[in-house]
Amino acid sequence: MNANSSLLLICLFASCLTNASAEPPASDSKTSKSSKAANVNWPSFRGPNAAGVRDHSKLPLRWDVESGQNVRWKTPIEGFGHSSPIVWGEQLFVTSAISSAGNDDVEIGLFGSGDASQDRSKQSWIIACLNQSTGKVVWQESPISGVPQDKRHTKASYANSTPATDGRYVVAIFGSEGVYCYDVKGNLVWKRDLGRLDAGAYDIPSYEWGTGSSPIIYKDLVILQIDTQERQFICGLDIKSGKTVWETPRDDFPSWATPTIVEHDGHVELVANGSKRIRGYDPASGKELWTLGGSSKITVPTPLFHRKKIIVCSGRHPESPIFAIRPGSSGDITLSGRATSNEQVAWSLTRFGPYISTPIAYRNSLFVLHGNGVFTSYDIENGHSNYRYRVPHRGGGFSASPVAADGKVYAASEDGDVFVVQIDPDFEVLSTNTMKEPIFATPAIAQETLFVRTLKHVVAVGKSPVN
Repeated sequence: MNANSSLLLICLFASCLTNASAEPPASDSKTSKSSKAANVNWPSFRGPNAAGVRDHSKLPLRWDVESGQNVRWKTPIEGFGHSSPIVWGEQLFVTSAISSAGNDDVEIGLFGSGDASQDRSKQSWIIACLNQSTGKVVWQESPISGVPQDKRHTKASYANSTPATDGRYVVAIFGSEGVYCYDVKGNLVWKRDLGRLDAGAYDIPSYEWGTGSSPIIYKDLVILQIDTQERQFICGLDIKSGKTVWETPRDDFPSWATPTIVEHDGHVELVANGSKRIRGYDPASGKELWTLGGSSKITVPTPLFHRKKIIVCSGRHPESPIFAIRPGSSGDITLSGRATSNEQVAWSLTRFGPYISTPIAYRNSLFVLHGNGVFTSYDIENGHSNYRYRVPHRGGGFSASPVAADGKVYAASEDGDVFVVQIDPDFEVLSTNTMKEPIFATPAIAQETLFVRTLKHVVAVGKSPVN
């Protein structure tokens, strides 16, 4: 295996590894009921529109899982905690795959071998609903069990993708094992077999890493981005029946990014990261609107939208780009030659994109967290670097994406530490909170609570009591 391929590793954690306007909802007295609901719920990977931001959350600076200080509850979840929790009202949903052999073979640390795990044990895939206030398991369903059709990466699980909900339904994808839709009471509504979804190294097809892209929900559509060795397409399924409303083929390599809905000035587009091309689509019909070349051969981070700019990035060298794209583009918007901007691309950088983690666009800046802990701030308007520091982790690095609230970023490491970082006007680590277990999943923020999924638990962190 070559050196570049060994970097491919953690791709699966776009779940961490699997989406609405990235600017935080208004919070003044004029806020609409829908905006208030959006500010309470965290319905998909990285919350509304994959923004990862939830102001007015009043999260504690420090907590302690052993003493229980600022810890509301801690609930064990069988299997590996790779997919992120999502929240709607009083319900919190997680997915998992449980090994019949009790296998706990998951690799911690930067990059890993790049090969697949030898775990071929029979799995039971689950969707669990917890009460977000108490942590009590309300219901748990296992739609399928058996020997997985594909292998998984040594740093992955067999359930990498984060589920999505709209308060009526909850949808989960388990790669080659299919797509499942439940109502929020735990009744199976429909299921879809999409065939074998073999996702792995584009240049070493024998490697199998498993899928990581998560579903999103737009109106009455479940949108899935499927980029595998043999097939690449994006599709919209009817949320009530699972039937295909539209499907658009993609000529690309395997990828692990979750698509994002961007809404601006009455215009709506669906943005999908990709290895050959980044693309914009009409989410109602699947029609391709624009394409942008220059991406990395492996793409994991999810697109996001902030201050009239669509931010899309990926971290495999030599490209490792960050693009700031203007909404409403059309046609081929690829940069010419050595140009770093054009009419549709406000600015771009090369060799600075994150490999796995989705960045945070917050206030006037873009914050990028790399797997090795390097944390960089860029001016969102022009891409100029504000500062660059390293988060002082214990060596395991970062697969989970950061989230932000009230002027602070919360960065969870594979070592099991959650760093609370002041980001404005400068970088400062305010606290380090040890969770006692590795963390691969991106935290969720809802109901003035930080929900941290560790390898074996979901932990609710918040100041008590809640008013």
